[in-house]
Amino acid sequence: MATVKSVNTQQLLEKVAGKLPKEGIETPEWAEHVKTGVYAERPPEDANWWYIRSASILRKIQLSGPIGTNKLRNWYGAAKNRGSKPEKHKKAGGKIIRTSLQQLEKAGLIKTEKGRGRLITPKGQSLLEKTASEIGVKK
Repeated sequence: MATVKSVNTQQLLEKVAGKLPKEGIETPEWAEHVKTGVYAERPPEDANWWYIRSASILRKIQLSGPIGTNKLRNWYGAAKNRGSKPEKHKKAGGKIIRTSLQQLEKAGLIKTEKGRGRLITPKGQSLLEKTASEIGVKK
């Protein structure tokens, strides 16, 4: 039986991203104009990026939960190009992560544990595991 860790991550995220609109996850209207962080020069070009990011957050919560917004901001951050100065790691934008977490919680895929962070619910775990078994084992 394939698990979330044993399948190709990219394939898993794309499949889960396709299932998220059925769970009630919607792309906010501001999402097409926003950069993902101060390190980015332009907004994402992929029209499906919101669902892929939400699926990635869901997977990250399953693997590392309980986890909070700040750790997710560090995880999704990147190096900022500062010209001739050395690059520095910068955090990702918090609004994107917070909104995605709120949508996932409203859909019943994650829950908040006071003082510890977000945890995956049995419904969210089932969604990831069923999708992983559809994909099969990584070659």
